[in-house]
Amino acid sequence: MKKLLYILTFGILLSSCGGDGEQTVGDLIEQGDLESLRAKKSELGEKQRAIEKELVMLDSIIAVKSGEEKLPLITTLTAKGEKFDHYLELQGAVETKKNVLIYPEMAGTLRRVYVEKGQRVSKGQLLASIDDGGMTSQVSQLKTQAELAKTTYERQKRLWEQKIGSEIQFLQAKSNYEATENAVKQAQSQLGKSTMRAPFSGIIDDVIKDQGTVVSPGPGAEVFRIVNLSDMYITVDVPENNLGGITKGKEAKVYFPVLGDTVVSKIRQTGNFINPSNRAFSVEIPVPNVKGTIKPNLSARVSLNDYSSENAILVPQGIISENADGEQYVYVAIEPNDDKAVAKRRIITTGKTQGSKVEVLSGVNVGDLLIKEGARTVKEGQNVQILKTASNE
Repeated sequence: MKKLLYILTFGILLSSCGGDGEQTVGDLIEQGDLESLRAKKSELGEKQRAIEKELVMLDSIIAVKSGEEKLPLITTLTAKGEKFDHYLELQGAVETKKNVLIYPEMAGTLRRVYVEKGQRVSKGQLLASIDDGGMTSQVSQLKTQAELAKTTYERQKRLWEQKIGSEIQFLQAKSNYEATENAVKQAQSQLGKSTMRAPFSGIIDDVIKDQGTVVSPGPGAEVFRIVNLSDMYITVDVPENNLGGITKGKEAKVYFPVLGDTVVSKIRQTGNFINPSNRAFSVEIPVPNVKGTIKPNLSARVSLNDYSSENAILVPQGIISENADGEQYVYVAIEPNDDKAVAKRRIITTGKTQGSKVEVLSGVNVGDLLIKEGARTVKEGQNVQILKTASNE
């Protein structure tokens, strides 16, 4: 069809040449002058383009008047105001302040281990005992001496109150009693180091030393690891440009890829110091461990709510275009009549982006019909045909 149009156009041009003393194409071919032929070709090309433009205009007018106009097909969505929560995406790992190694406080043989790996224990529960080297007997002797000193002191006190005996005897008895009492307390304190107890309630994660092992205080002598999985948290570094949006009490979503589970929490604490090495401040988020599946050092994706709007207009990112000046725009279907409308370009200002949705701050109003499918092909002022209108989902 296009080839036929060119043939007809060329025939019209040829027939129009040669009038009013103008040389025909045939005359120029006979003369064989190359420059004249090129000039004639350029002249005919301009006439051809003018004729084609007029033909297109005629086709359009004929189609409109005859009701056979072929309009671009589009779909639209209605802009609406909705609540919008934007989240800052970060990486973190689970931590706990109750994840400690328990060391012996005195040297000796690990006489007995009372717990096993995986056992749940309470704060203060006896975990193990160390051979005290006869210290129990020494404490018993000191207690006997203390009882005698106490009896002597009480008798001297009564005599002194009755004005019987000397003051020096009373003071010596008192001093002896107090000294033996202090000796008993010190010995009991030392004896207490022969037992190892849980510093807090939790789970025995590992029993590192076996019963009968000789232990002593210091690095490498740890006997147990105890963990409390109920007080877990995550610390993340937030870039300083988010300082105004990240505050205590804002929502935080913690997703664990390994578990395929999400925990919803709130920001518990924000740091008061910008780290000069990464220009970031720390944020702490508590992690409820209801199911007991979250472990220390488990990696997580953290989403922190840094911006919210109660009545935001959100549009799909795919319908936004950009012109040569760097301005972003969308097309709106205006003057709707049945399923016909006119495409109108709107310059917009955008805000935050979340997933495939972009917040529009200006240029679009609630209720506008945004062109969705076909947005990349329509032109300004072009008539379009609407296939369907959808909600902004």
